[in-house]
Amino acid sequence: MTGCLAVWRKELTVYFATPIFYLTGFFFLLLAGYFFYSNIAYYTILSFQAGQNPYLEGMLTPLQMVYRPFFSNLAVLFLFIVPLFTMRLFAEEKRSGTMELLFTFPLSDWGIISGKFLAALALYALLLAVTGLYSAALAAIIAVDWSAIVVGYLGLLLLGGAFLALGMFSSSLTENQIIAAVIAFGLLLLFWVIGWYEELGPSGYQGFFKHISMMGHFEAFSRGVLDTRDVLYYLSFIFFFLFLTKRQLESRQWRG
Repeated sequence: MTGCLAVWRKELTVYFATPIFYLTGFFFLLLAGYFFYSNIAYYTILSFQAGQNPYLEGMLTPLQMVYRPFFSNLAVLFLFIVPLFTMRLFAEEKRSGTMELLFTFPLSDWGIISGKFLAALALYALLLAVTGLYSAALAAIIAVDWSAIVVGYLGLLLLGGAFLALGMFSSSLTENQIIAAVIAFGLLLLFWVIGWYEELGPSGYQGFFKHISMMGHFEAFSRGVLDTRDVLYYLSFIFFFLFLTKRQLESRQWRG
């Protein structure tokens, strides 16, 4: 993957030089902090009310009452934020006319694609890492299950990688960043809600809908359960859409 590191550095420089990362990051952390605090407040109230019932008190764990809804909230936030991160990756190159210049450099297609993808993933991971400070603060007050929390964050990282790969593919389809963001959001929403057809769809296709649903594979991570099938799903999803991005770039060269 010739040129991956050079493209990665260039993309990070562009991200940190534009206000969109700071604006989206600020509002994301603001909302994430609000959701985390709300979950803790709700958990505290229920724990106080269940103080006289040992059985119910044993069911009210931080993982169940704080982290499971928190991880789901983060996933929803990233559903809106990731298209903003990926919309410019190729659309801006096309609009400004630097796409052709990029391919004249001694860079492989996979080097360009992987460099852009890893740069966006680094920003995504940075936002996740900051939310980890919430857990550090909570751990100073109550005992938390760090192994389950790490598994949950691993699920969010894989989910974000899948979001980013699909967003990159959407950006390679058009020169307009807004259109790229809308396409990415629409496709992500489709893979998000398609699992609902497990109950509503034809009986012969219910297993298929569940298998391709993004959130269906994230459920186990949010419970602190690491399932290799879910890991393989996200890795396959990422590779598939990065491959489609490569084919899309190749088709542009053929048309040129």
